[in-house]
Amino acid sequence: MPNIRSAAKAMRSSAKKHMRNKSVKSALKTVTKKVEKLAVAAQIEAAGEVMPKVASALDKAAQKGIVHHNTAARKKSRLMKRLNAVRKAAETTAAAPPQAEEAKPKKRTATRRAAPKA
Repeated sequence: MPNIRSAAKAMRSSAKKHMRNKSVKSALKTVTKKVEKLAVAAQIEAAGEVMPKVASALDKAAQKGIVHHNTAARKKSRLMKRLNAVRKAAETTAAAPPQAEEAKPKKRTATRRAAPKA
């Protein structure tokens, strides 16, 4: 326990900030995992509805100084990248049903032989 009054107060306020930061970080992880889970399950519409809430929560945490602003930007970017990849994969599978490809003959190319040395 600190002997100086200002140090004791700093310790109390630090503990309060720690608890607030801990709860906000936990909430961020929960919401982020929710979007990732929806993206993996290919529930694109539901993930698209939750994503703005995640972005907002990350921005607010960065604004309060709980996470660094670059960390928030990186997490938003990676989530959107993952969500867009799943969305694109779903569109390609829905747009073109798989068809049996015909075996195409390989093209034969003439090989050139080196001219004999004189």
